[in-house]
Amino acid sequence: MNKEPISLAAALASFTEQWSPRIVTAVNDYDVRIAKVEGEHVWHAHDHTDEFFLVLDGELHIALREPAGERTVVLPKGSVFTVPRGIEHKPYAPVPTALLLLEPTGTLTVGDRHDEVPDHVDATTGHALT
Repeated sequence: MNKEPISLAAALASFTEQWSPRIVTAVNDYDVRIAKVEGEHVWHAHDHTDEFFLVLDGELHIALREPAGERTVVLPKGSVFTVPRGIEHKPYAPVPTALLLLEPTGTLTVGDRHDEVPDHVDATTGHALT
């Protein structure tokens, strides 16, 4: 765990990769991750955990396949949204976007079930912040 404050702006400036989250700290058994994203992710679901999104900059759209049907939520800068466990979802950023994510340590970015992962999406449990 970090013993000094972390500037999210400096942390975001330390990498350029898209859809490749960095772990900035941990809270109990959860990673606090930041990511730069643009374009489409992949349809996926986390069977055992919710997924929390905070849009730090830009705009994120999340397509959801819910029991009542498909819908898309739009998260402008400063918005939060939690995708419930088991719900298939596909994030999409129409502009360069910065996110903060809260997930249990070891959670794979493409979930437990997913479509084929395109080359621009990093299937990872998060990278250490350097």
